[in-house]
Amino acid sequence: MITLTAGEIALLVGGKLHCDANLLISKAPVFDSRLATPGSFFLALKGENNDGHEFVAEAYRLGSVFSLTTHLIDGPCIIVNDVISATSILAAFVRARLTNLSVVAITGSQGKTSTKDLLAHMLAAVGPTVAPFGSFNNDLGLPITLLECDERTRFCILEMGARHKGDIARLCEIAKPDIGVVLVVGTAHFSEFGSQLAIAETKSELIQALGKKGIAVLGSYDGFTPAMASLHDGAVITFGEKSDVDVRGADVEIREGRPHFDLVTNAGRDAVGMRLIGAHQVSNALAAAAVGTALSLPLELIASSLSTAEAHSKWRMELVELDELLLINDSYNANPASMEAALRSLAFFAQERGGQSWGFLGKMHELGESGEAASRDIGTLASEIGIDHLVIVNAPEYGTGVGPMQFHHVANFAEATSFVNYFAQGDTVLVKASRAEHFELLAQEIRELWTIKVSSQE
Repeated sequence: MITLTAGEIALLVGGKLHCDANLLISKAPVFDSRLATPGSFFLALKGENNDGHEFVAEAYRLGSVFSLTTHLIDGPCIIVNDVISATSILAAFVRARLTNLSVVAITGSQGKTSTKDLLAHMLAAVGPTVAPFGSFNNDLGLPITLLECDERTRFCILEMGARHKGDIARLCEIAKPDIGVVLVVGTAHFSEFGSQLAIAETKSELIQALGKKGIAVLGSYDGFTPAMASLHDGAVITFGEKSDVDVRGADVEIREGRPHFDLVTNAGRDAVGMRLIGAHQVSNALAAAAVGTALSLPLELIASSLSTAEAHSKWRMELVELDELLLINDSYNANPASMEAALRSLAFFAQERGGQSWGFLGKMHELGESGEAASRDIGTLASEIGIDHLVIVNAPEYGTGVGPMQFHHVANFAEATSFVNYFAQGDTVLVKASRAEHFELLAQEIRELWTIKVSSQE
């Protein structure tokens, strides 16, 4: 963060100063008191279960210079009407001050975090780069990420999520992106928006926010995203696997579950062999490559970066090699597209390893009225691609499947983990559901029970 005094911050956000005006702030704010460090300040947020005002003392003890609060506390603070709004105002000011900073904003129904990770790896080779940890893509996470930038930062990568129309437009007012990336318009959050068209209109707010000097980077994986080019007066770069796009993936192959393809741009053609898992990573890689193209990076640097990038965000196609058992922990989130990609990866790995494939699946949230049909389609797909066992946890909407695949409907994790007794060496296990289902806990239980089983057989 650029260095500011407490007095300057209070003036910017319209707050009441209850600390030394000359206190220097040099680090971005934190909302978890345990993460406070010397030079930072603390955001005292009120949540459903906790009130940040109760943790200001801990934050101060760990080095927080003051707290941003909504009422007077026993300690240095700046009192504001709304902590998140004040943080956004401060972030917009810092963004305006950093005139040499290039901001890349990414939105889409899926793939935002993986694309962000690929892009962060690429741009870090060019200059100081700030990117959010995990999915910091809302009214709180985006301003905090921006505030991590200072005069040395060359690139800032931001994810933009949305629950309602206008959410992305509001984030763009803060971030003023130079490059806007729309990956795909899918059916995630269908329940909030009601139609894919409404989702597309919301995602397009990013493109409409770009100035004439901005660059729109658009995927070609649905009918809505390419049409957003008409909303922008500046440069447009398209990406995908079709022959008529600007950045293309050609001769795509999956080897050991990992994509290999030729990256084709106006600058030439170069080979990419990814370390990330799943065919769905091709579109994410091409999006990152399109941003690299927009920034005039050498083709060789783009291709080599895509080939060396590794997963950094936890619980996303995370491979855990146990004793003769491969566990794929993809428990961070789920929608029909990511569920299909994960199951296809499961099938690839099981085929290569020679064992059986086990898919532990839970609910896909926020699909609205289409949820039951989409879930049934996933069950049918699993049968069609040869998954051996599907263990469905408290989600009857997946149906009973067709063909030789065995469907196992269970009510809870305890019943699900009983199937560890039937695992054999060489098997591959996938764990996937929407974040609210907390399938990371199921993955951990499977790891522990398999370890106990193997130990007892020795």
